[in-house]
Amino acid sequence: HNKKNLMEELKKINRVIDREYPEAFRETLVVLDATTGQNALAQAKEFNDVADITGVILTKMDGTAKGGIAVAIQAELGIPVKYIGVGETIDDLQKFDSEEFVNALFYREEE
Repeated sequence: HNKKNLMEELKKINRVIDREYPEAFRETLVVLDATTGQNALAQAKEFNDVADITGVILTKMDGTAKGGIAVAIQAELGIPVKYIGVGETIDDLQKFDSEEFVNALFYREEE
């Protein structure tokens, strides 16, 4: 399978869910690597075109990446970040706190 075939399969899954369970609550999350920058935005756009993404999980938020892509995804696509990964285990997955994120994004340590 190539990427196009996989995206078509994802569309098909969504059509079946819509047809068989039209009233079902559905949360569709896309997992993106925060260190990939604009590539993460492009991935979010592609997946949103076929899957109506309701939220984002940003991984690798423990390193030097500040995750500014979270702002771009929200601004351009209106998709909120729901969780962030700050390590390698499931326990390192944290609920996203936008206020804490903004503070960390602009925080400068006093000299």
